[in-house]
Amino acid sequence: MTKIHAALIAFISLLLAASLVYGGLYLYGNSPVLPKGTVLGGWPVGELPAQEVAEGAQARLKALEAVPLVLRTQNGAELTLTLREAGIAYEAEDFLRHQGELTSGGLLDRVRVRHSFPRHWDIGVHLELAGLKNRLSPSWEQENFGAPVNATRQITADDRIVYTEETTSFAVDWPALEQALRAAVPTRLQDLAKLRGLEIRLDIPLTVKEPPVTLKLLKEQGVERRIAQFSTSLGTSGPGRTYNVEAAAKAVDGTVLPPGAVFDYGKAIEKAQAEYGFREAPVIVNGRLQPGTGGGICQVSSTLYNAALHAGLEIVERRNHSVPVNYLPKGRDATFAQGYINFRFRNNTGKVLVIKTVVQGRSLTIKLFGTFPRNVTYHVESRTVEVLPPTDRYVSDPSLPKGGTRVLQAGKTGYIVETYITKFVDGKAVEKKQLSRDVYHAQKRVIAINRGGMSRTVQPEPVKKPLVEDGIKDS
Repeated sequence: MTKIHAALIAFISLLLAASLVYGGLYLYGNSPVLPKGTVLGGWPVGELPAQEVAEGAQARLKALEAVPLVLRTQNGAELTLTLREAGIAYEAEDFLRHQGELTSGGLLDRVRVRHSFPRHWDIGVHLELAGLKNRLSPSWEQENFGAPVNATRQITADDRIVYTEETTSFAVDWPALEQALRAAVPTRLQDLAKLRGLEIRLDIPLTVKEPPVTLKLLKEQGVERRIAQFSTSLGTSGPGRTYNVEAAAKAVDGTVLPPGAVFDYGKAIEKAQAEYGFREAPVIVNGRLQPGTGGGICQVSSTLYNAALHAGLEIVERRNHSVPVNYLPKGRDATFAQGYINFRFRNNTGKVLVIKTVVQGRSLTIKLFGTFPRNVTYHVESRTVEVLPPTDRYVSDPSLPKGGTRVLQAGKTGYIVETYITKFVDGKAVEKKQLSRDVYHAQKRVIAINRGGMSRTVQPEPVKKPLVEDGIKDS
C-alpha cells in the first residue's frame, strides 16, 4: 500500500511539473509582447504589444520619409523636398518578418523563435538618386551656375594669335552628394512628434565644370605663329570670277587641320557650292577657255599649293592646268576638275595647322599658322626645259576657193616645265629636290581648207570627253 501511494504521489508530481512546464512554455510562446530588451532603430520596443510596434514602426518610417530636406547652393538658391522625394526610402522588413514568426507555427517553434529573437535591429535606409538627378538636372545646373564657355583662339588682321581663357561653371558632385545624404539622413526611430519636427539642411557639393575647349588644350595644339604666306593677283578678273575666288577662299578660311590630317580641296569646293554657290565665269574645257560656272576656283588651290610648299608640307595630290595660268609661273599651279583632279596635302608639322584666307583689293592671300622652325625656309623655282610648237589641224570648207585656206583658230605653244624646291637651314641650302615635271600641251592651229580635187582628205579630229578645269560641272 505504501509503495502504491508513493508511486501515485510521484506520478502526480510529475504530471504537475509537466503541466507547469507546459503552462510556462505556453505563456512564453504566446506572449503578445515583444521580448524584453528589444530595440528597433533606437526605439525600445521590448515588452510592447507586437501589433502596436508594427503599426508604430510603419508610422515612424513614413514620418522619416516625410522629413523636409533643404538643399542649398553657394549662390543662395534653395530646393526643398521630402526625403522620399529625394529618393530615400525606409523599411523594417526583416524585423517585421521575424516579429510575425513569434506568433506563427507550433508552440515549440514560437518558443524557439522568441528565445533566439535578436534584441537589436537596424532599420533599412535605401537611396535611389534617379529622381533627385531629374530635379538637379543639367538645365537646373545651367540656370543656377551658367554654362561653361570655350576658350577661343583668334588670329588678328596683323597675324597676332590672341587667346581668351575659358569660363568654367559648376555641376553637382553626385558621389559627394550621395555620401553627404547618407551621413545626414536620420536612421533612428524617434518619437513621432520629434520626427515631424525634423528638418535637414544640406549644402550641395559641387565640382568645377570645364568646357570642351580649354586654354591649355588650345595652346597644346601648337598654333604659335604664321609659318607661311603666299599671294596671287586677281588681275583683270571679272565680277563672276572674283566672286568665285572669294567663295572658294571663304570655304577654306578657318580650316583647322590636326597633325597627320589631309586637306581635301574637293571637300572645300563642295562646302563653297552649298553655302555660297558659284557664278558664271570662263572655265577651261579640254585646254581652251569657254563660258562655264565656277571659273577662278583654281586660283585658290594654286595659291594654297604655294603656301603649302613654303611650309614644307607633304603634297599628296596635285596636277598642273592643261594650259598656263597668268597669275603664277608655269609649274607652280594646281588645277581642279570636279570628280577627276583634286588638290590635297598632309599636315606633317606634328602640330595643328590653321589656314586663313583673305581677298583684299585685287589680291588673294593665304596664310598658314602653326609650328615651324624659324631657321628653316624653302625656295621654289621652275624652268622650262622644252618648248612644244603648235601643230596644224585642217577642217574642210568647200566655200573657199579651190586650194584656199583660212585660219580659224590660232595655235598655242606648249611647254615642259620642271619645278624644284630647295630647303635652307640657317640660310644654307641643305636639300634640293624636283617637285614636278609638268606638261602644258601645245594647242593646235585650226585651218579651214578647200582641197577641191586634191587627193589628200581631211582627217576628222577625234572627239574628246569634256574635262572642266578651274570650274565645276553644270548640274
